[in-house]
Amino acid sequence: MRCILATSRASLAGALFSLVAITGAMPVHAAESEIAKLPGVVPTPELMKALPSSVKGAGVLKVATDLTPPISFHSEDGKLIGIDADLAAALGIILQVDVQITDVGAGAAIVPAIRSERFDMSISGINDDPELERQVDVIDYMFDATTIMTNKDNPLSIKQMDDLCGRTVAVPVGTFQERMVEAASARCSTPIKIMTIPKMPDVLQAVRTGRADATVNGYATSVYTTEHQTGNGKGLQALPQVRLAVGYLGILTAKDNRQLRDTVVAALQQMVASGAYETIMKKWGLGPLAVRTVKINDAVSMPAE
Repeated sequence: MRCILATSRASLAGALFSLVAITGAMPVHAAESEIAKLPGVVPTPELMKALPSSVKGAGVLKVATDLTPPISFHSEDGKLIGIDADLAAALGIILQVDVQITDVGAGAAIVPAIRSERFDMSISGINDDPELERQVDVIDYMFDATTIMTNKDNPLSIKQMDDLCGRTVAVPVGTFQERMVEAASARCSTPIKIMTIPKMPDVLQAVRTGRADATVNGYATSVYTTEHQTGNGKGLQALPQVRLAVGYLGILTAKDNRQLRDTVVAALQQMVASGAYETIMKKWGLGPLAVRTVKINDAVSMPAE
């Protein structure tokens, strides 16, 4: 690929290895004072003018998300925090709009919400793939991979996807990980029992309580949950040696809203060039997943194994 990191998929996986609910709209103000101090996070008139008239007229950018630490989650005092909250705060400053983030509760609800124009865009940890790109435009804003999560100490000695054959695996409904588990199950002599659940916290709860033996989930989220034992991830652990489907996480916009898409890309690239973006990624322990160039619909050009 015209690689963002001068690396192969395998070496990106190596970098990954080194990484050790509220409903309703929520304005992003908590992080603004900190984010406003970062270089390049300044009101930018040419980008403000480039916004669609619907956003400029309302002065509001409506953003959908779902909760996946450290991408987007709530602090103990209920504030929305994470990489996405920080990026949203920066976008609000650069574009001079009020960014309102709504937790839609389940990742599968985000694409329909964008396509129906209920929201202008998403900022959420959604895996980019060609199927997704046929439905919406995807702004590739960070790298990720997929791993397996089990109960603490991995009592079933699961080491790879093949070890899930005959097991019960919980996954969020309508996700990239659900399709991965379906494909893995098709290769099993004893199929995987796939438990689809709308919300990621409930997926983790199913593993914690023994209703499911494991879950297949984003690498960054799983490693963070293991290290910090956040929410319903308490008592779980990621298998860091399992790094599958290295690719992008994407911000979504509607296919007919290229004006917004291109403006957001330019604002993000401004943050990349200034170092603000990398600072945010490192703040949340995900520096190795930082991109160098913000791409659009770039899933097919990820480096080969």
